Amino acid sequence: MKTDPCSKISRKKPIQYGGVFEQAGTEEKIKKLEEETLAPDFWNDKEKAEKTFSELSALKDSYYPWKELVSEIDDLGELIELYSSEDDEDLRAELEGQITALDEKFRPLRLKTLLDGKNDKNNVFLSVHSGAGGNEASDWTQMLTRMYTRWAERHGFKCEVLDLQEDEGGIKSVSMKISGPFAFGYLKGEAGVHRLVRISPFDAAKRRHTSFASVYASPEVDDDIEIELKPEDYRLDTYRAGGAGGQHVNKTDSAVRITHYATGIVVQCQNERSQYMNKDVAFKMLRSRLYEYYQKKREEEHQKDAIAKKDISWGNQIRSYVFQPYTLVKDHRTGYSTGNIQAVMDGGIDDFIEAYLHFQKEA
Repeated sequence: MKTDPCSKISRKKPIQYGGVFEQAGTEEKIKKLEEETLAPDFWNDKEKAEKTFSELSALKDSYYPWKELVSEIDDLGELIELYSSEDDEDLRAELEGQITALDEKFRPLRLKTLLDGKNDKNNVFLSVHSGAGGNEASDWTQMLTRMYTRWAERHGFKCEVLDLQEDEGGIKSVSMKISGPFAFGYLKGEAGVHRLVRISPFDAAKRRHTSFASVYASPEVDDDIEIELKPEDYRLDTYRAGGAGGQHVNKTDSAVRITHYATGIVVQCQNERSQYMNKDVAFKMLRSRLYEYYQKKREEEHQKDAIAKKDISWGNQIRSYVFQPYTLVKDHRTGYSTGNIQAVMDGGIDDFIEAYLHFQKEA
């Protein structure tokens, strides 16, 4: 039998599985947390109970898929050793098919091992702002908003619009909260300036236009992380929230905008039912943005990473989306590119996310 690629799987050569099983006592910790959830007084402290369930879910999600994959690899390794002397093309094809299936399972698990940042597992606040260019830039912002919404739907994540500023061309700015396991870890690399090149549908002469939009990502931080906010540190404005007309028109100043003087960070929320609820969400967004801001500043990387402060213009883009005269999406940090721009705009950005996480790890 010819040299078989299947032979690379062998039980005699230990394979590195991302260090998951090096975490001693993981399974014991899972059992201990499960026992805690069965205690009669477990739900007496609702906040603590929810954190326990969250920790338990994260441990199970990071441990059992790896354990199952290792077991399947060991089983396949035994089959390969057992039939290594057989010259059977059908058997060879079947084993290669199983290797391909295991590789497809391995890839997303390997990706999660790159999500080891302190807040990578958290939900994310994602904001998209249009640059100069009027209707063209606003339409581009709307296209990016749809792209991230579709990505969230594909992964079963919850996407909630917290603030939306529309104009004739589409969206001037939008703030969203995307909730799901490792949402911030996956989307943190999207922060930056995104460049669009296409024949503008708003140009009667059908000329090619370049538009820009900026994306900013910050993790939802736990309430027990103290971010001191004094009344003199910020300005709080209320205004009438936009919405449908008729009987649903908003007649009160329920929307909230908070401006932080020292950093220039501005957050706003108008999606909740009352001013009190909008204020609560807005302060949570502000604390999240400030936490990310000061953390990056401490790491002396703020000037590089605080994308919200950079010009939304040529020369600052992290990624370009070209519709004409050819189709190409290219990330200028990692060099990864694809010609399937329609799939990308429909939320297919996982390859870009993976390329960035590898790039960040190697930097």
